[in-house]
Amino acid sequence: MRPANVASVSIATVVDFLQNFGAAHSSVTSPLPDDTDVVVTGVSIDSRTVQPGDLYIGLPGARSHGAGFAPKAVEAGATAILTDDDGARLLGECAVPVLVGSSLRSAVGPISRLIFQSQPAGVQRPTLFGITGTNGKTTSTYLLNSLLRALDHTTGLIGTIEILAGDESIPSQLTTPESPQLHGLLALMRERGLTAASMEVSSHAIAYRRVDGVKFDVAGFTNLTQDHLDLHGDMEDYYQAKAALFTRERARRGVVMVDDEWGRRLAAESSIPVTTLSGYGMPADWTVTDVQPVGTGHRFLVNGPDGVRLACHTALPGAFNVTNAALAAVMVHESGVPAGRLQEALDEADPFTVQVPGRMEVVGTAPAAIVDFAHNSDALERTLQSVRTPDESGRVILVFGATGERDQGKRAVMGAIAARNADVVIVTDDDPHDEDAATIRAEVFEGAAAARRDEDLSCELSNIAPRQAAIDAAVEMATRNDAILVAGRGHEVWQEVQGVNHPLDDRVELRASLQRHGFTPAGSERIES
Repeated sequence: MRPANVASVSIATVVDFLQNFGAAHSSVTSPLPDDTDVVVTGVSIDSRTVQPGDLYIGLPGARSHGAGFAPKAVEAGATAILTDDDGARLLGECAVPVLVGSSLRSAVGPISRLIFQSQPAGVQRPTLFGITGTNGKTTSTYLLNSLLRALDHTTGLIGTIEILAGDESIPSQLTTPESPQLHGLLALMRERGLTAASMEVSSHAIAYRRVDGVKFDVAGFTNLTQDHLDLHGDMEDYYQAKAALFTRERARRGVVMVDDEWGRRLAAESSIPVTTLSGYGMPADWTVTDVQPVGTGHRFLVNGPDGVRLACHTALPGAFNVTNAALAAVMVHESGVPAGRLQEALDEADPFTVQVPGRMEVVGTAPAAIVDFAHNSDALERTLQSVRTPDESGRVILVFGATGERDQGKRAVMGAIAARNADVVIVTDDDPHDEDAATIRAEVFEGAAAARRDEDLSCELSNIAPRQAAIDAAVEMATRNDAILVAGRGHEVWQEVQGVNHPLDDRVELRASLQRHGFTPAGSERIES
């Protein structure tokens, strides 16, 4: 995830940068006569990823200090170390120059940009799009990538499911990589001549400074609903993390969905030029109208200023995918692509009909069998509403759970939403992590049971584990007219229980169960992880 050729940067240049950045420094030790003879060609904050020529930055961590791994970094080829005062005391004698600074966490991204030359001024580089929000980031990024390809761009993609550099796919461990990897990846894309790149930008990425030093040409916002409060504490802090993307430091311009109060606030408070978009009738620069069901998806119009109108189509299920597609279209237009050229690409390539792994992924059609990543209350409600047939001729059977060690306050809420919107609710395990799985299920189940009791609902409730058994129970009770939704894990292929990763792919399990009970899965190809 870094370019093949990186121009060397002298330690003296790094020192000057630290001084200008405001991170005080001093050279602790050097085995060389002159530190200015030392150069670096990369950056790493993980000793396991160090390559020869790297500047290794030893930062304090939750359990240990990164400086403690400096000997391994030097052994791997690091030519210099940057750490703080505590790290310097851990180091003692070192075989390479050591720089000591303060506020280093905030300096990692800008230093990585400097050394990797990820976005150099005056040099052709990929136009960079970033999408943030609670729900819809992954799908919108895939739709954006597909549209850019239809416009003859050579593209890159950085997100939850995978990283793409042209045609090369790299499995993704984080929604947004750590800043040295991110800047190395952007430099790699520039080196390979990519002309556009799309990136998911999570609140974690902003709060943990993974996107520091990156400037987006166009930033997009989908929505904000309760999630990740285990990190942020409250919705205000969550909002502020998202809003930080829409500042002059991080983006040149933005496109903001204003269908919720947070989007309207963001549009009003942003310090960069913002274009607004509404999919549900709110006043905005761009609006979605004339939504018509077509097969599994929709046709719709996206109406802009001065009579501009884009006729769009997506075969993806769910009304929310209409707004995801509209956001992608407006972001590309805001990057400078004329509406006429956009319409040509929309007509010729149908770019919004692209399968996004684990996002409203259709595994079967009779019964409808869908796997989705919906793992918070808003996403679950929207997804449940989207899978019910207009004539309500069949039942909606839901299989879902809640993740361990994450935002416990949303568990009962999700249970209640399930009870209100599904005919059959099967509560099961998601990723328990180190938390007791039965306790998590009980909290979700109680939320569903309370809603059924207090609101006089008629849904059936079950608590079934393990997850494979829950999926099979859903298929066993289904008829061809029903819809089965397996929600929460989407594209994921491992389930973490007490620190151990167990192979589990909802798509594979659902497909196998359909076949076992005499139904025909959609398509004959095996779903690849």
